[in-house]
Amino acid sequence: MGYEERDQPRQIRSPVAPSLPHHQHPARASRTLKFFARNGWDLRVAGAYARGFKGRLRAAYARWWVLSEERYVRSPILVVLGHVDVGKTTLLDKIRGTAVARREPGTMTQHIGASFLPWRALEEMCAPLSKSIRAAVKIPGFLVIDTPGHEAFSNLRSRGGSIADLAILVVDVNRGFERQTYEAIELLKARRTLFVVAANKIDKIPGWEPKPGMPFVHSFAEQSPEVQAKLEELLASIVVELNKEGFAADRYDRVRDFAKTVAVVPISAVTGEGIPDLLLVLAGLAQRYLADRLVTKAGPAKGVVLEVREMPGLGTSVVAIIYDGVLKRGDTIVVGGLEKPIVTKVKALLMPKPLDEMRSPEDRFLAVDEVRAAAGVLIAAQDLEGAVAGAPLVAVPDPGSLERVVKEVQEEVNAVRVARDVVGVVVKADTLGTLEALVNYLRRLNVPVRYADVGPVVRRDIVEASIVRSADRLRAAVLAFNVKVTEDAEVEAKSRGVVIFQNNIIYQLVDDYLKWYESEREAERRAELSKLVLPGKIKLLPGYVFRRSDPAIVGVQVLAGRIRRGYPLMTRDGRRVGEIMQIQEHKKPLDEAVKGQEVAISIRGKVIVGRQIKEGDVLYVDVPLEHANRLLEKFASELSEEEVAILKMVRALRLGLATSLPE
Repeated sequence: MGYEERDQPRQIRSPVAPSLPHHQHPARASRTLKFFARNGWDLRVAGAYARGFKGRLRAAYARWWVLSEERYVRSPILVVLGHVDVGKTTLLDKIRGTAVARREPGTMTQHIGASFLPWRALEEMCAPLSKSIRAAVKIPGFLVIDTPGHEAFSNLRSRGGSIADLAILVVDVNRGFERQTYEAIELLKARRTLFVVAANKIDKIPGWEPKPGMPFVHSFAEQSPEVQAKLEELLASIVVELNKEGFAADRYDRVRDFAKTVAVVPISAVTGEGIPDLLLVLAGLAQRYLADRLVTKAGPAKGVVLEVREMPGLGTSVVAIIYDGVLKRGDTIVVGGLEKPIVTKVKALLMPKPLDEMRSPEDRFLAVDEVRAAAGVLIAAQDLEGAVAGAPLVAVPDPGSLERVVKEVQEEVNAVRVARDVVGVVVKADTLGTLEALVNYLRRLNVPVRYADVGPVVRRDIVEASIVRSADRLRAAVLAFNVKVTEDAEVEAKSRGVVIFQNNIIYQLVDDYLKWYESEREAERRAELSKLVLPGKIKLLPGYVFRRSDPAIVGVQVLAGRIRRGYPLMTRDGRRVGEIMQIQEHKKPLDEAVKGQEVAISIRGKVIVGRQIKEGDVLYVDVPLEHANRLLEKFASELSEEEVAILKMVRALRLGLATSLPE
C-alpha cells in the first residue's frame, strides 16, 4: 500500500461539546475522561465505558478537553540494534515481508527511511497468540526505522535523549553477548530507551524442528526435551549477561512485571518463529508504558535529520523522522547545519508511491501536503547543503518565534560539539548522532577529547591535534568515523607527526586507537626503562678469581635483581669499585644476568681483587639517586619486592640516612 490518510496516526475527532453548567462537571468525571483522552482512546471507547447520565457527562467533558488541544496518538518509533551478523536486517525484512505478503488493505506503508506497520497488521500477525488485542488498541501501529544498527539509533537523538520509543536488541542465541551487544546496551542506557531482547537463530540450535511463522510458545512446546533444555541453557547465559549490565531479565512468557524485567523473546528471523511473540510484547510495552509519551499535539513539527541526500531534480534534500506535531508544505523550518542553523521553507514533502503505482525509478515519490508524527519523509527545500544527519529539525510556528527556534537548534548542536583547551584527541564524524555517541564512548573509556565536530578531516583538525603533541604525543591523534581525509590534511599530518585513525565501526575505531596508544606507551616505557640502571646484588665466589686487575675477572653469583654490561658496582658502604665490561656464562657472552645465575664478569676500573674487594664480598649495582627515584615512582610495579627494597636502601645510603647496605 502507498501513503494514505488512513495510515496516519488517528486524530481524535468529535462534534463540538455542548456548553455545560459548572455544577455538572464532577471532579471524578474530569479525572476519568482526561485519562481516556490523554491515552488517545477514541471517544466511542469512552462512550462504551461510561453508561447513563454521569457517563454522558464524562464523554462530553472528554470531547471538550481533547478539542481544546487537538491531541492525537502517534505511532511509537521502533529501532533495531545488535552486533554484526546477528540478523538485524533479516528480522526487519521478515517483519516487513510478512506484512506485505498478506496483501490486505493497510498492512504496510513505506515511508522514507522507515516503514509504517499499522495496528491491523500487528493484529493479524499476533492473532495466534491473542484474540482480544482489538479491545486494547491505543496506538495506530509502529514506525519501524529501516536502517538497523548503532548509527541509525545514534542519529535518532534529541537533546541527549532518543526519539526512538522502543528498541529491539538482537542477540545470536548461540553466540550470546558480543562486543557490539554491550555497546548497544550502553547506548540504550544513555538514551533511557525501553528495549526487548530478541534471541535470534533458534533454528540453528542442533535438533530444532522449524515451525515457520509459528509463535515461539507453540513451537517450543513441539521440540524435543533435549532441544528445550539446550535453549534454556542458552537463554540463561543471556539473562546472566543482562544481570551483569544491571537489568533483571527472563524469558518473556515468565515475566511478571515488564516495568522491572527485560523480556527475552526467542525468535528465528529466517523461519518467522517467535515474530508474533516479539510484536505482541512490543505492542504491550508501548500501550502500557508509553501512553503519555505518544500523545502529541497537532502543532508545529519537531523532527531529526536521518540522512542528507542529493536528489535528481530536487538538489540537496533531507530524510527526516517527524516525531512530534505536523509538518506542512510551505512551513518555515530550522535545520541544524555544519556552520550554523539553516532557515528555509519546505518546497515539497515526498512519500514513496505504492510499488504497483511506480512507472519508473524517477516516478517513485508522491507529493503530499502534510505529514503527521510519527513519519519518515523526504523534505525538499533550498540551502540544505550544510544540513547534517542527527541534527534537529523544527518548524517555526510564527515569524516572531524564529529567533528563539534558531537559538534552540544552535544550542542543541553546540551541546554535541567539543572545543576545549585540554590535552586530548580530535574527533570527526559523519553525523551529529554518531559524533555524540563516539564522544560519549571515549569519555566512558577516560580518553580526553580536545575537539569534536562533524565533517571531513581537514588541515585545521591536524593543526588542532598537533598542539598537544609537546605535552603528550600519544594524544596527537585524529579519530575519523566514516569521513574522508583531505589531501592537505594527510600532508599536514605527516609533517606534524599526527596519527589519523579511520573506521566506519565506532568500537573498532576506538579499539584501533587504544591498541596503538597502549603499544606506543609500552614502547616508551620500555625505552625509558632501558636507560635506567636497575638494582642488583652479587657475591664474589671464593676460588673463582681469574684475574686480579686491569680488568679484574671474577666469578659471581647474582643474589638479587640483575646486572648488565656497563653497570657500575659499589661496595656495601657506597664506594664505587668499577664498571662491568663483560658477562660470560660457559664462555658465552651475555648482556644480562639475573638472580640465581653464576657467571664470570670483568670489572674495569682501579680495582684489585685482594685489596679494594675480596673473595666472598657482596657488591651492589651503583644506582644513581635520580634513577632510583624514577624507578620507585614509575616502575615499582614492574620490579620484584626484593628489587624495590634494594632501591630504597640505596636511596637511603645516598641521602645519608644509612651507612651501609646489608650482606
